[in-house]
Amino acid sequence: MNRALGVLTCGAFLSIVLGVLGSGEPVLSLVLGAVFTALATIGFGWVRDRGRLVWSAGYVAVQLPLAFVTFTINAGVGATLFLVVLVSQCVLLRLPLPVVVLVIAVVPLVHLGMSVGEGLREGLGTLVSVTFAAIITELLLREQRSRTQLAEAHAKLRDYAAQAERLATAQERNRVARDIHDGLGHSLTVVQMQVKAARAVLPTDRDKADEVLAKAQEQAENALAEVRRSVKALREPRTIPPLPEALKALAAETSATGVPVELTVSGTERALPDERHEALYRATQEGLTNVRKHADAGHVEIVLTYAETSVRVEVRDDGTGTDGGPATGFGLVGLRERAEHLGGKLDFTSNPGQGSTLSMEVPG
Repeated sequence: MNRALGVLTCGAFLSIVLGVLGSGEPVLSLVLGAVFTALATIGFGWVRDRGRLVWSAGYVAVQLPLAFVTFTINAGVGATLFLVVLVSQCVLLRLPLPVVVLVIAVVPLVHLGMSVGEGLREGLGTLVSVTFAAIITELLLREQRSRTQLAEAHAKLRDYAAQAERLATAQERNRVARDIHDGLGHSLTVVQMQVKAARAVLPTDRDKADEVLAKAQEQAENALAEVRRSVKALREPRTIPPLPEALKALAAETSATGVPVELTVSGTERALPDERHEALYRATQEGLTNVRKHADAGHVEIVLTYAETSVRVEVRDDGTGTDGGPATGFGLVGLRERAEHLGGKLDFTSNPGQGSTLSMEVPG
C-alpha cells in the first residue's frame, strides 16, 4: 500500500512538472509539490514506523497546508491527487476516526475561491474522491490484518498439529511397549518355566521332559504368532475372540505349566470394545505371569464379573505373597496406564503367606 501511494504521489508531481513546463504555471507550485512528494514518500514511512500519534498529527498538519497551497497555485490533477494521497495516509497512520473525518471534510474547501456553482460541483467531486480513497484504504488495511491473523492462526495450527503428532507418537510408543511386555513377555516367561521344568526332569524322565519341551516349543510358536499379530494389527484390524474364551485359553496355558487355574464367569456376558477387551485380557495375562514367576502358588482363580455398568477381572493366588509394598513393575505400570486411559482402575493387594490379588475394572 505504501508503495502504491508513493507511485501515485510521484505521478501527481510529474503532472505538476508537466503543467509548469508546458503552460508556464507558477514555479512555486513545483517547489511546493517537490516538498510534498519528498515528505509523502520518505517522511511518511519514517512517521509510520514510529507509530506515535504526535508524529502522525504533525505530519498531517504539515502536508495538508502544503497540498492546499499547491492546489491554490495550480488547481490541476496533480494537486488533487496530493489530497487523495494525504487522506489515504491519514487512514494508514491509524489516526482517530474523527480526525480522518475532519480532514475529509476540510479537503473540499480548496474550491472556495471558485464561483458557487462550480465550487459546489468541484467540491462534491473532490469529497467523493477522498471519501472513496479513505474507504478503499481502510478495506485494504483490514484485508492485510486478516491475512496476518490467518498466517498466525496457520502457524498455531502447525504447532498444535506438531504437538498432537508428538503426543500420538508417545502414546503409540507406550502402547507398543505395553503390548510387547504383556504379550511377548508373557509367552517367553511361559517358555522359560517350561524349559526349567524339562531340565529338572530330564535325568529321570525323558518322556516327561520331551512333553514339556514340546509345550515350550508350542508356546514359542505362539509367541512368534503374537509378534506377527501385533505387526499385522498396525496395518489392519484383527479378529478378537470373546473375553471368556480368551481367558479360558490363558487359564489352560498356565495350568499346563503345573499351576492349576480355575476360571469363574458371573453376570451376563456381553461384547466389549476392543480396547477394553484388550485391557482386561492383558491384566489377566500379567497376573498369571507374575504368579508363575514369583508367587510359588498351588492354585489360581480367575474371576470375570459382568456388572451393570462395568466389567471386572481378578487374578487370585494362594502363593507366598509380598510384604505389601507398592508394586512398580513395568507390567503393572502399563496396566495402570491402560486402566486410567479407559476411565477404570487397577488394584494389587498382597499379604505375606496369604497370596496376592490383581484386579482391573473398566466401564462397559
